[in-house]
Amino acid sequence: MECFDVAVVGAGPAGSTAALAARRGGADVVLLDRSDFPRDKPCGDGIAPEVFDVLAGLGVADVAAGYPAVPALRLVSPGGEVVARRLHAGTHTIPRRVFDHRLVAAAVDAGVRFRRHRVRTVAHDDDRVVLDGRFAARVVIGADGAGSVVRTALGHPTNPPGHLALAIRGYAPAPAGPPEQRIVTIPGRWPAYAWSFPIGDGRANVGYGELLTGGALTRGYLMARLGALLPDLDLAGATDWRGHHLPLSTRRPSPGRGRLVLAGDALSLINPFTGEGIFYAVVSGTLAGTAAAGAVAATGGADVAARYRRGLARRLGAHLRHTAVTARLGRWPRLVDAAVRAARDDQAVFDTLLGVGLADGRLNAATLWRIIRRL
Repeated sequence: MECFDVAVVGAGPAGSTAALAARRGGADVVLLDRSDFPRDKPCGDGIAPEVFDVLAGLGVADVAAGYPAVPALRLVSPGGEVVARRLHAGTHTIPRRVFDHRLVAAAVDAGVRFRRHRVRTVAHDDDRVVLDGRFAARVVIGADGAGSVVRTALGHPTNPPGHLALAIRGYAPAPAGPPEQRIVTIPGRWPAYAWSFPIGDGRANVGYGELLTGGALTRGYLMARLGALLPDLDLAGATDWRGHHLPLSTRRPSPGRGRLVLAGDALSLINPFTGEGIFYAVVSGTLAGTAAAGAVAATGGADVAARYRRGLARRLGAHLRHTAVTARLGRWPRLVDAAVRAARDDQAVFDTLLGVGLADGRLNAATLWRIIRRL
């Protein structure tokens, strides 16, 4: 059996940053994933600038090399209101096959041991946790996505309908014209939207996602919605279609117990209004890894859940309360129309809403008042 201070299950952005942070804290770390890298991961691939700030704090640079920033965003509301504005820092569209591989490579370069292994069982053994009888660790970080084995071991079910979305993603020829991210929402099925995010290599990441409310959504239905909302896309020339679930942060489980903690999608850290999850992944992964290294050094790992819970509350607590409010308010399409009108008329409103939807921003009274005035 291989023994470590910290074992991280799942090598997506949450897992790789958790492993990096724990290693930088002096822990002996193993990173486990069922796949070799590079590997594909269905996602919108949009990376907000705040993600790179977090990665820079871990000593990771040049993750966006070769993928130019997209300078503008166009958003169409359910009622047809449109805002199109330049983004101050721009966002990047980096296929997860590339982005995740670069993060795993950074972790390995930092001294993290990577093992290809699919974890199936999680067992407690005195002062450590044993995974499949092969790996033992003082602390285990579950960053293994929406179907997390570690989350199941903690006794948490998956998100129920109303707190879970389904999306389909493919890569299509990029539409003609200046590069911009496009998000088009749909009347009658809100909250739901289609997207087109140019990559910079002649392709765009395109897709459609919708909140699950109990009924099944077929591939044909999702594709039809995408084609109707973005009719200029060449879907016949698109490739690599894959579907994925998005466990929304409106139904988060406890972040951990004992020597087990959760990060990223395993903790249901998906923005309920935009479906964004990479910023949450790198922030929660960094917090989990830092807490794990500190707990191993101080108590042999026994207090990791308490350390992590405090770190999450300080870093994301207020923001997550604001996103929950935003998600509830956003159930009224007329209010979303008003918010888009306000963002079209006022850069400050646009920036505030973007911060709430893509990073860790918060609503403020001035923004709410400007939206209400445009109802």
